[in-house]
Amino acid sequence: MTSFIRKLFFCLFFVLSATAVVAQDNVTILDRPSLDGADGFRAPLHGGLLKKLPIGEVQPKGWLREVLVRQGNGLCGQLGSVSAWLDKNNNQWLSDKGDHGWEEVPYWLRGYSALAYLLDEPAMKQEAQVWFDAVLKNVKPNGILGPDAMDGNTQNPELWAKMPMLWALQTYYEHSGDERVLTAMTNYFKWELSIPDEHFLKGLWQEKRGGDNEWSVVWLYNLTGDKSILPLIDKLHRCGVDWTMSDDLPNWHGVNVAQGFREPATYYVYDGDGRMLQAAYDNHFTMRRRYGQVPGGMYGADENARPGYTDPRQGAETCAVVEQMASDEIMMCITGDPFWADHCEMVAFNTLPAALTPDMRALRYITSPNMVVSDGKNHAPSIDNSLKGMLSMSPFSSRCCQHNHGMGWPYFAQHLVMATNDGGLCTMLYAANETTTQVSGGQTVSLAMETLYPFEDRVGISIKTDKPVNFPLYLRIPDWTENASVTVNGQPIQGQVMAGKYVRIERTWHDNDQVTIQMPMHIKTHVWQQNKSSISVDYGPLTLSLCIDEDYHKRDSSDPEIVQDDSHWQESVDKNLWPAYEISAQSPWNYALSVDDDNMPVDIKIEHRPWPSDNYPFTLESVPLLFTAKGHKIPSWGFDQTGMTDVLPTRFAQRSEEMENIQLVPMGAARLRLSAFPKAPATEDSDPNCDE
Repeated sequence: MTSFIRKLFFCLFFVLSATAVVAQDNVTILDRPSLDGADGFRAPLHGGLLKKLPIGEVQPKGWLREVLVRQGNGLCGQLGSVSAWLDKNNNQWLSDKGDHGWEEVPYWLRGYSALAYLLDEPAMKQEAQVWFDAVLKNVKPNGILGPDAMDGNTQNPELWAKMPMLWALQTYYEHSGDERVLTAMTNYFKWELSIPDEHFLKGLWQEKRGGDNEWSVVWLYNLTGDKSILPLIDKLHRCGVDWTMSDDLPNWHGVNVAQGFREPATYYVYDGDGRMLQAAYDNHFTMRRRYGQVPGGMYGADENARPGYTDPRQGAETCAVVEQMASDEIMMCITGDPFWADHCEMVAFNTLPAALTPDMRALRYITSPNMVVSDGKNHAPSIDNSLKGMLSMSPFSSRCCQHNHGMGWPYFAQHLVMATNDGGLCTMLYAANETTTQVSGGQTVSLAMETLYPFEDRVGISIKTDKPVNFPLYLRIPDWTENASVTVNGQPIQGQVMAGKYVRIERTWHDNDQVTIQMPMHIKTHVWQQNKSSISVDYGPLTLSLCIDEDYHKRDSSDPEIVQDDSHWQESVDKNLWPAYEISAQSPWNYALSVDDDNMPVDIKIEHRPWPSDNYPFTLESVPLLFTAKGHKIPSWGFDQTGMTDVLPTRFAQRSEEMENIQLVPMGAARLRLSAFPKAPATEDSDPNCDE
């Protein structure tokens, strides 16, 4: 927790300014991007340090492009013809009347539309247009957007489902420039302002998630400058739950926390009170201090975090995973803090891939750092949900995650490169891409990034420009690296490159200038003291899991034994094309990791394997990194009475005397996972039943 605490303290009196640590010529090492310039938030909003580029300006390449293609061919891309909630017949988002579609349509549409525009796929773009045209056509005369529903009674309007639709409309506007979006959102916000406080945001989800609505108001105001909508930010903050509690949260539902924790930071953009910004940091760390003592970036909430249920077998909803990534990306915009990019990558590389099958045609409702069974049984109370199908891979694992999972990778791709206030660009998240946008003076440039990151430590960037142009290029240096280096056209830059900071290079760039970032990856470990001093192993941004032989058992995804009751097919669907899977372990998994006195794995070795021919590195067969280490079995460690992976054994649980070779893989490639290990002694003459 040392790095987390350090980040927390330095944010206490956070000042949005760039602090120079080392400056030589045109190279500066910074804690934050510059606040100077005219490209930040429009006054009187307080300046954000980074700005997302319009969709389409960042074009993902390499493995990330392959992920998006699979998503388009998979559940997200095909849901319009599969899910009954997206059936156009009598859908409430396509007309003034209807009986289905509520949150499912906007959940799906915000990921689907972003995917369609990134892939530039005509049929998908046409399908998205059908929905957007209907939503904009059916805005009520009083400004109401979407279904005119009430939350439980006739006085409290239901606002939650409209919040993800606002995000979808924002993406559509970035793609199309359709002025109807600005008009519709303006009128909708004015209608929201007319709702009496006692009837505003009252309801199960909307009072916890009003920050999503706030971010949309900020987005719209930055485009239009219409100050009449700004009081809505204050109203949303005032009427929602209090996300500024000291050492506590107003709600412990996993998804609510993932998207609600950042609300005070959004309010900070409006009122400038640094305590609001600090509250968002506090919320993040409060959740992880109590329920996030596990690898992978998430926390053990299952459905709701519960006292006493903090073991790494507890998991996160797929909804919570993608909402956390979206929140990390917004926090990047507001604060410019590289911590949020580090965290977003941690979740994206280690947790999200394992929540879906490699073909992305099925997903899992709950994914845990330690889970060695993935079936359709009811595992309550071991997990906080008594429904079936919580752990199986299914097209219908739940109606929320089924529709919401699609935004995770497209939103991540849009934040790879971001704009800075001083007319520059910032490489914020790392994956191959080509970004084409305007910099200082309105000149168009392209950055072509080539890398296999996070499976290699080198990132190469080629500048493309029709004529020489001066602008600053910011390079994020992750906090986990040591001895990173940067070269321009083969020459090392002036100054010391520092982890957890930015390298700012301002110069006159020429066509085909080359920038290379080297971020050495090393084996490191993390001891989770509040979880029986279990240990996880990191290699750069990747956390490692025991390699467990996975046996996939195909199931009928309409089988009531493994499917929730809230998921429904369209009548014309060929269910044989959409199977579910239960996954069981076909190799031993109950190992303690052999570590030395410094908690480093004994005799750990790295094997670099060929890059997969299908360009998808997140499976046991294709992952390009393999590690060998040593372990001791713990015979008493197995499954609990519900059939779920049992909690971590105590330090007194018998370890076998025999030290065995074990294989580890990046945990994002492992659908069955053991990533928080009990410890075993390093030497054969040590007592195997005693942890230090």
